[in-house]
Amino acid sequence: MGNCCLKPAKCAHASSTNFSSGTTGSHNNELKQDSTTSSQKASLGSFKKSFETSAVDASVPGNLKSFSFSDLKNATKNFRSETLLGEGGFGCVFKGWLDENTLAPTKPGTGIVVAVKRLKAESFQGHKEWLAEVNYLGQLRHENLVKLIGYCAESENRLLVYEFMPKGSLESHLFRKGDQPIPWATRMRIAIDVARGLSFLHGLNANVIYRDLKASNILLDSDYNARLSDFGLARDGPTGDNTHVSTKVVGTRGYAAPEYVATGHLTPKSDVYSFGVVMLELLSGRRAMDDERANFVEETLVDWAKPFLSDPRRVLRIMDTRLGGQYSKKGAQAAAALALQCLHTDPKNRPPMIDVLTALEKLNATKDVPTTLAPSKLDSHRIKHVNSPCRNNRATTNLI
Repeated sequence: MGNCCLKPAKCAHASSTNFSSGTTGSHNNELKQDSTTSSQKASLGSFKKSFETSAVDASVPGNLKSFSFSDLKNATKNFRSETLLGEGGFGCVFKGWLDENTLAPTKPGTGIVVAVKRLKAESFQGHKEWLAEVNYLGQLRHENLVKLIGYCAESENRLLVYEFMPKGSLESHLFRKGDQPIPWATRMRIAIDVARGLSFLHGLNANVIYRDLKASNILLDSDYNARLSDFGLARDGPTGDNTHVSTKVVGTRGYAAPEYVATGHLTPKSDVYSFGVVMLELLSGRRAMDDERANFVEETLVDWAKPFLSDPRRVLRIMDTRLGGQYSKKGAQAAAALALQCLHTDPKNRPPMIDVLTALEKLNATKDVPTTLAPSKLDSHRIKHVNSPCRNNRATTNLI
């Protein structure tokens, strides 16, 4: 939420674009509540109601800390400009400091570091995204999802407190000129981390669709381990005999699946397409959309790369020249072939994320994988759903 385009973002929570209008921060009006198991549905429903009325009660999951606005003002030095990490349509993200044990505000440089996202008072759409983020990240825990520590819902104030990801977003490292390029092995580890996060979401009972996968929403810790952030546009997937969820078309140009843009039909395969775009960015070092290419004629990365991806003799031409050839050619060809499968025009022909993850893990282990994926063995790879809200989450030193 809040595209950090006005200032460099250490903690990027990017907003989304409505494809029909081109405006920032628009998304669907309905937020479904059955994002996890049946035992959590009542909790999530009452959780939403309590926030809409600003009456926070015992229905709030116990793993989230309720902060006062005063506490978060103190933790961020009164939201001073020197603590600003990024800003955009949603609002601003600030750096803050909390006591490791009590989570009380503390002096800068002491305790643990957190990222505090503050909703703009006039941002009605941002409130919906804020609520979605609380609903999903308040219930879900996974090593490749950013950790939500707590919230503030005091009067008109809406804030979220996250673990701090010191390396910022993948976008800030992959495309920033003059920076040391991310090595090939690290790029593949990031791809695996993202695939694990998506596989977890798609393996839940409600098969949660992330819907806004892009480089700015992938955050990195001090060891370049990747976590998905910004769940403001997440949506429960189709259930029963339904093949898709119909929604307003929101997301980010260049990343969204073509059938979703055309029809509003959302499925987990929409995320698979977006993952294919991120794979292309990791391979090429180019942005999904770049006005500087083709004399300011909008050309997507997919449009540019597909002719190369479909020809094994030319596929290495898409590789990031900053890598200096320091990568396995067979591995790069295999990764490009995998990206091409994810980008298939027909969503039925895209592999499920669990198969993508299996292929990437094999690539990481052997430096080579087949150009086609074997059928999925879902029984052996099924991601277990969350059975109950997590216990109280104390921020640890690995947040710093």
